[in-house]
Amino acid sequence: MRVVIAPDKFKGSLSADGVAEAVAGGLQAAGSCTIDLVPMADGGDGTLDAAVRAGFSESTRRVTGPDGSPVDATLAIDAGTAVVELATASGLALLPPDGLLPLTATSRGTGELIRAALDAGCSRIVLGVGGSACTDGGAGLMAALGARLLDAAGSPVPDGGGALADVARIDLSALDVRIRTTEFVVALDVDNPLLGDTGAAHTFGPQKGADPQQVLQLDSALANFARVLGVAQEHDLRDAIETPGAGAAGGVGFAALTVLGASPETGLELVADLVDLRGRVRGADLVITGEGSLDRQSLGGKTPVGVARIARAVGVPAVVAVCGVSSLSPDEERAAGFDAVWTLAELEPDINRSIADAAPLLTTIGERIGQWTRTAAPSEDITSEPAPEEA
Repeated sequence: MRVVIAPDKFKGSLSADGVAEAVAGGLQAAGSCTIDLVPMADGGDGTLDAAVRAGFSESTRRVTGPDGSPVDATLAIDAGTAVVELATASGLALLPPDGLLPLTATSRGTGELIRAALDAGCSRIVLGVGGSACTDGGAGLMAALGARLLDAAGSPVPDGGGALADVARIDLSALDVRIRTTEFVVALDVDNPLLGDTGAAHTFGPQKGADPQQVLQLDSALANFARVLGVAQEHDLRDAIETPGAGAAGGVGFAALTVLGASPETGLELVADLVDLRGRVRGADLVITGEGSLDRQSLGGKTPVGVARIARAVGVPAVVAVCGVSSLSPDEERAAGFDAVWTLAELEPDINRSIADAAPLLTTIGERIGQWTRTAAPSEDITSEPAPEEA
């Protein structure tokens, strides 16, 4: 058998590489097969690693972190194309869990990474925007590239989403001119608009430490920011505000679409192209994918469902998923393209122990998947076998 293992990370537990290696270890223990590891990402953290695995060279820069202090962030460059991952410069993981900054966290460091890519002569920049700490509409990113956000007195407003309520004028005259001749692609991992009940503040603000009052404050501040930016660009931005993905990364998606002129692309599709996923799954007997939690968000285009769709499109006979937990019904799992789903929760119901021991648990699951595939005669299609008890 030829097996391709193409999972996303198990957030807070294992990287995509770690997940793939753990499952592969179990498969190898269960019997002989050819295994190709293709760790994936969906445009958020892990996108940079995928680019490096595809042959891009890493370059580290000292930039402004989400709390304003310096951090070392990495971009990947190859043949005039740069991959910039917001999470390395402005990510939630850069802040301590008890030190989240919902009103003041900034995307400035991501703009500084973009400037570094421009300085390196890159003419195409791929921006992965998942995992952000900020809800600043991309204002910090814009400021790093020369935009000036001013209050009613003409003074610069501080960084952070909360201060956007005070923006009265945005001066784009000093915006880096190289933006006009650079192709930008923004890898979106969500489809939320900028504002409203499903927008950046309401959907993701609580994850970044915002209480209910701060969520309302941030949503109102983003609305003001979008209005003033529309005046500065002499363009009605209502369509951009409602564009799916504008709310990604606390509104950085909105700034990418409007100020950088970026073309939106689903993060999974972009990473799939980087690692040649279609070519690598073609001819496989089995594809194994997964992520930490399979849920309704997964159905909106997260990595496992995207991998399953690509595998089915090129004729792979069987696709299975591994995850920490699944809240999908069996019908939803089948509709998403999975012949079977294995969960860590079936082996270890204690969520904390499951997170801490994800690697050995995944190795056990890898063994069980190997045993499951061996129950079919060589001439039989794997998909004819019944779902495992762990599914």
